[in-house]
Amino acid sequence: MSISKGLRQAKKFLIGGSRDFRDSRIFHSISLTAFLAWVGLGSDGLSSSCYGPAEAFKALQGHPTLGIFVAIATGLTILIIASSYSHIIELFPSGGGGYLVASKLLSPEIGLVSGSALLIDYVLTITISVASGADAIFSFLPRTFLPYKLWFGIVGVVILLILNLRGIKEAVMPLVPVFLLFVFTHLAAIIYAVGTHLMNAGTVYHETAAELDRSFSTLGMFGVLFLILKAYSLGAGTFTGIEAVSNGLPVLREPKVQTAGKTMRYMAWSLSITVMGLMVAYILLDVRETPGKTLNAVLFDSITASWGGVAGHSFVWVTLLSEAVLLFIAAQTGFLDGPRVLANMAIDNWLPKKFATLSDRLVTERGILVMGFASLAMMIASNGSVDFLIVLYSINVFITFTLSQLGMVKHWWQERKTEPRWARKMLVNGIGLILTTFILISVILLKFNEGGWITIVITGALVMAAFFIKSHYNRTYETLKRLDIIVEAAVMSGGDVAGKEQPEPACNPKAKTAAILVNGFNGLGLHTLFSISRLFSGIYKNFVFVQIGPVDAGNFKGADEINHLNEYVETESGKYVRYMKEHGYHAEAFTSIGTDVVDEINKLVPKITEKFPDIVFFGGQLVFTNESLLDRWLHNYTVFAVQQNLYNQGIPFLILPIRV
Repeated sequence: MSISKGLRQAKKFLIGGSRDFRDSRIFHSISLTAFLAWVGLGSDGLSSSCYGPAEAFKALQGHPTLGIFVAIATGLTILIIASSYSHIIELFPSGGGGYLVASKLLSPEIGLVSGSALLIDYVLTITISVASGADAIFSFLPRTFLPYKLWFGIVGVVILLILNLRGIKEAVMPLVPVFLLFVFTHLAAIIYAVGTHLMNAGTVYHETAAELDRSFSTLGMFGVLFLILKAYSLGAGTFTGIEAVSNGLPVLREPKVQTAGKTMRYMAWSLSITVMGLMVAYILLDVRETPGKTLNAVLFDSITASWGGVAGHSFVWVTLLSEAVLLFIAAQTGFLDGPRVLANMAIDNWLPKKFATLSDRLVTERGILVMGFASLAMMIASNGSVDFLIVLYSINVFITFTLSQLGMVKHWWQERKTEPRWARKMLVNGIGLILTTFILISVILLKFNEGGWITIVITGALVMAAFFIKSHYNRTYETLKRLDIIVEAAVMSGGDVAGKEQPEPACNPKAKTAAILVNGFNGLGLHTLFSISRLFSGIYKNFVFVQIGPVDAGNFKGADEINHLNEYVETESGKYVRYMKEHGYHAEAFTSIGTDVVDEINKLVPKITEKFPDIVFFGGQLVFTNESLLDRWLHNYTVFAVQQNLYNQGIPFLILPIRV
């Protein structure tokens, strides 16, 4: 067995076999219902209750009762941001989230900043989720195991990477039981903590009021306000993940907007109740920071202290284990939405086009690999330190939040004459803008010197790289536009190519035939055609045009989109056929659509060579005057792969250079 065959079998075992995008049921089978989307996309937000409320509570510095105000403010903020993102979902039903909102409603450049910030945030989401999960698991293992914690985190990222390469649904389904276990155990803990203190409501009220009086007398009105706002800002990690539904709309079950609305409600209410409940429980049970334990671990120990025996220990272990595993699940948001943002930015030419391509499992494989390897690099660089990663975390997501809210406020103001409910919608997005801007400024100020500047530098570097890539693509497209003059000349010399088809010239299948790879009726394809006519004048009597429509993240959104792509490919290749027939040659088109252009061409070759045995294949290839590594990275070299495959079959293939 050859090495390549062995690698293919190993890949099939780990990732699975290919999927047929032509299957009418495929979009239904790989999409997520509202419940599964809550698990796959909502786990990021819900998992933040494992560290967000604790960060806020610890910032209160001996004034725990003030946590009541922080809890209320946090819960309301969650609901407001979720409500504002519901408006985004309605306005952009095809998905795109913060990147698309900022690009369409503000400017493409601002959209780039939003998208870049979101990408770094998703990398950090994967890293911090897995690292936090490792912390939770190793916190109740013997200290002798600590040296292996980093390796545990690395393996965790790799496992999630493989699961996501298999497919979205396959990555989410195994996580449902643990997700539900987390919800039920934490809800039970909150109900128990609050319920046991309701019997002494009067005493609790008087003690709470007395502690509040002491805080006000010690700190003063402005001191109390500052401490509350500081704790509220430092708990900003709680809000990360709310944007995930709007970014992940393409993976949701039809009707997408209604499914997204349900998912957003599930996520918002579950997160706000969990966060507020935990904060109140911290106060009621007088939870204090304990070395080597999370605040939630201390809380669960306090709740079960009176239970005694196996029941109490079992509940604590099961609850903490569900937290640990949910943190791993939360990394799914980065793997689900990060590649989607990469693909959208690639379609807009900010990033290499390769990030928009789909694998045979119908996932954006390159995007998943980039997110996974970037997370691994961050995990190793930070040594899996949650304390350090938290400093980097949550700044970027509030850049996206703020720009999205600003774009929506601008939109509702512009639509005030046509949208009856514009004032109410602008109010919701306006409040969201004020809150997210305040949190963004606060988080930057509080975290900048602690290492938050690293996140800003990385994001800035990504923005600069994207500008460079975009300028390269723009220069290339400007050059290619000059070739489109050939299209006008072809139309003028041969009449309207979309017009009435002329009588078909006689076909002699045994005559010399030229098969030309094209990607639309454009200057690039016609340049190749005319080069053949010039170099091999009168030799070829038959012309075959081979066109493949690439199925990528931009058009893999439903059966209608796939049908439109198929119609486009047939129409464009048909123009070549009509043009050559009008000039007295027999011409045919062989077309297909697929995720891998090379594979689709290989499938068509036997049909073409069987009908036209005396055939030579041709393909045009852009040749840059001073080709660099960047040129090779940003542009596809499909013709070389096709040439290699045809050479192996003994079929001639000539590449005609097109200098740009």
